[in-house]
Amino acid sequence: MSNSSLRFISNLTRDTYALILAGGRGSRLHELTDWRAKPALYFGGKFRIIDFPLSNCVNSGIRRIGVVTQYKSHSLIRHIMRGWGHFKKELGESVEILPASQRYSDNWYQGTADAVFQNIDIIRHELPRYVMVLSGDHVYRMDYAGLLAAHAESGADMTVSCMEVPVAEAANAFGVMEVDTGNRILGFEEKPAHPKPLPDNPELCLASMGNYVFNTDFLFEQLKRDAQNAESQRDFGKDIIPSIIENHQVFAYPFRSSFPNEPAYWRDVGTLDSFWMANMELLSPTPALNLYDAKWPIWTYQEQLPPAKFVFDDDGRRGMAVDSVVSSGCIISGATVRHCVLFNEVRVCSYSVVEDAVILPDVVILRNCRIRKAIIDRGCIIPEGMEIGYNHDHDRAKGFRVSEDGVVLVTRDMLGLPVGYE
Repeated sequence: MSNSSLRFISNLTRDTYALILAGGRGSRLHELTDWRAKPALYFGGKFRIIDFPLSNCVNSGIRRIGVVTQYKSHSLIRHIMRGWGHFKKELGESVEILPASQRYSDNWYQGTADAVFQNIDIIRHELPRYVMVLSGDHVYRMDYAGLLAAHAESGADMTVSCMEVPVAEAANAFGVMEVDTGNRILGFEEKPAHPKPLPDNPELCLASMGNYVFNTDFLFEQLKRDAQNAESQRDFGKDIIPSIIENHQVFAYPFRSSFPNEPAYWRDVGTLDSFWMANMELLSPTPALNLYDAKWPIWTYQEQLPPAKFVFDDDGRRGMAVDSVVSSGCIISGATVRHCVLFNEVRVCSYSVVEDAVILPDVVILRNCRIRKAIIDRGCIIPEGMEIGYNHDHDRAKGFRVSEDGVVLVTRDMLGLPVGYE
């Protein structure tokens, strides 16, 4: 890339304010989000979902960031303050938390567009040329500089970042764009039963990633107009985009991998099954999501913890983990862990076998347990001798939730332990 191109990109990123929408509950995750917002949910052994859009911003050179919070945001705010509170406003960088505070109305945030509208004064104070609105509850690595460059070069008023997905996969699941051969958006449908395919490929369609770039003045104009519409649901997908595509320059930006020899990776971990599967994908020898790229690190808050430890090497009582991610502070004591993701400070006691499981922080699995294809929420204490995932009728009888694909969710409340541990 030429010096002039690099300067063009750096000017774009410096002139952009990113607003991450992180107030969603994630109701399809059921009890896993009873006490935390979806963006605060743990992922990948040591991260939270919010770390991915934040890291994408910082790595892309966008360092003026607001995080919009609402639903049960305590653990999310605490995490951002601890892990992302080191930015210096004096150097033109900041990660600010923007809770619902009824700045422009007597309501809390009523939708994605309203969440931005109620923070217009904060955005205006930053004087950006572009505003990037990002979903805070997806897992992906993306260089936003390419999106910004495409937006500026096309002369668009708004650009929507999209993934090419199979038509069958997008049905009833994603907002779908209809585009011409130049990627100008001609139509938009929210979770259609029969998505319209790409002009040159009937097997694929363009699904919205929930990431947008706006020219700032254009964004403010549309938000003010939408706020005066009593029929609006205050949502970008349902209201703003359909209302502007006919008379304004609105383009789709097909998301491609920003990294050589890597496929484009984006996951909406909005169900128990998709959350479990996305974590399991990390256990592949060469996972689609590369968390080991030092040139594009995923930043997070890390406690100062001792290293993981594996103890006992006796026949029938060997502390071992195979094809697994094991994080700091874990102790595998005479137990077998196979194809699992273990977060910080998990204890697995003697003679227990844990397979195909996602174990969140501070879980204790006592002796002689057998666990298979499960998600164990933070702070659970699994009683001695308990079986999980081997008989779903028994799992349901214990009060556990079994997903459509047979993933068993166990939370503290289901075990009769005090709730509210995030």
